[in-house]
Amino acid sequence: MRCPFCGHDDTQVKDSRPSDDNAAIRRRRLCPACGGRFTTFERVQLRELTVLKKSGRREPFDREKLERAIHHALRKRPVEPERIERMVTGVVRRLESMGENEIKSDTIGELVMQALASLDKVAYIRFASVYKNFREARDFETFAGELAAVDRD
Repeated sequence: MRCPFCGHDDTQVKDSRPSDDNAAIRRRRLCPACGGRFTTFERVQLRELTVLKKSGRREPFDREKLERAIHHALRKRPVEPERIERMVTGVVRRLESMGENEIKSDTIGELVMQALASLDKVAYIRFASVYKNFREARDFETFAGELAAVDRD
């Protein structure tokens, strides 16, 4: 594993243990060249996924990008990190189990919205505002009204 600090190619594993949700192996590493310490996570990957963007461009699926988007929506919300990690893992597993190597970005957005709707309504609205490209306050009102109507049913 390459050191993120100095770029040295050969780092040493000092400690390995399962992550909190047992979905990954957490490894503490040490760089013999610069003395830097860092953590890596090893996860099972069922298949290589490619994201098909709305523009037609293709890019490799990036779990960290998905995590950043979800963490951004959940910023300052009272949700435990373990629940967020389980949600991310669940979304990734659903994507991998679809049987397709190319996944439309819309599909990813819809899966994230479904997961956020059951996890935190405020984060769900935050994510939807970006995903659905809200332009005016009225867009928030309409969306929140639809959400409230569904909750009443």
